[in-house]
Amino acid sequence: MEKQEYVYIVLIKALTGLGKVGRKITKYEYTHIALSMDGKLDDFITFSRKKHYSPFESGFMHETRDCYIFGSNEKVKIKVFKLPVQKENLSKINTYIRTIEKDTEYIFNLYSMITMPIIHGFRIYKAHNCMSFIGRIIELSQVVPMDKRYYRYTIKDMDELLGNYLYYEDYISKSKDENENYMNRIGVLENMKLFCILNGKLLYRMVIKGWKQHEV
Repeated sequence: MEKQEYVYIVLIKALTGLGKVGRKITKYEYTHIALSMDGKLDDFITFSRKKHYSPFESGFMHETRDCYIFGSNEKVKIKVFKLPVQKENLSKINTYIRTIEKDTEYIFNLYSMITMPIIHGFRIYKAHNCMSFIGRIIELSQVVPMDKRYYRYTIKDMDELLGNYLYYEDYISKSKDENENYMNRIGVLENMKLFCILNGKLLYRMVIKGWKQHEV
């Protein structure tokens, strides 16, 4: 008998300033979402900031627990869904992740994220945020039917979509700091520069690339 394979979708109650603002706006607890390939939950694959103090230096990330538990914080609340996947679908997920990981063109889709409550998601060439990336992972898993395009699902939508696969909801702690230099401070001018670079890339792709397909 073949071993059942699983992937884990993890909702995170982010402790960042933006996470707190997001909760006030959405009236919903979780503001970040990631993928873990095993139940140890120490490698979180997503699109996010690459450094704590640099929200515009963002993209594909392997986050560790210390990305969520920092400063005086000792724990963070998460909600985990355990999805049973067929080997064929797991292979598609792994291929998708490897492809994005190797492709330096992928950037963070800031515009879709900040307009999500109004426009409900849109694509930009080779750009993701945590919601669209995980939406695509869920689509590739084929565990649940999806009645809209993967990039139109909010974190709350995915919470409801995966309700039958709830694994647990609790706090986790960290044993050590693993993500070297993650907490290094970034100056205001450097952040402004990174903001301009990201906006330039996004606007260029919206105008020049249009709605070009880029799914693997």
